[in-house]
Amino acid sequence: MRQISSRADLSHLCGAPRHLETRDSYGTETELPHLARWRRGEPDDYAWLQRWLEMLRGHRTAGRTCRRARVVSEPLSEYQQWVLSSAALFADAGEDIRYVPRPRLTMTSLPGSGDFYVFDDNLVMFLHYAGNGTGTAFEITDEPHAARACQEAFDSVWQIATPLREYRPA
Repeated sequence: MRQISSRADLSHLCGAPRHLETRDSYGTETELPHLARWRRGEPDDYAWLQRWLEMLRGHRTAGRTCRRARVVSEPLSEYQQWVLSSAALFADAGEDIRYVPRPRLTMTSLPGSGDFYVFDDNLVMFLHYAGNGTGTAFEITDEPHAARACQEAFDSVWQIATPLREYRPA
């Protein structure tokens, strides 16, 4: 496994990613001011998301679907409520997002530290976080066992997850 400095180091990948999120809260420097604005009931123009949304549209135009599975605790954390409030932007750009309440995963094994991307069926990026949700490291591997384990874990979660437009948090 090798550490990389950011997700931008993987911009050369062309396959549609599968992304598993397992935390109830994240704390990226980019997101925090927008979360605070949402908390105060202020509108967001989402200009800060345009680069990501364009990437999703590019995948859709190329015939690829990006998939994201979110493992959540219910009732939803404040962070997950905020994310859910704008998830339609991602779906409209071409990302297929699904939710699964944490108790439904009692028999599902998840590799790594929980959060990961699988690219092109053979490359995995593990995302590591501090207790406050800030990213601490990204590691990538093309080790076949790791790729297979992450693919199987993602597929297991995906099968029991609820599509975004049908999801109603408890």
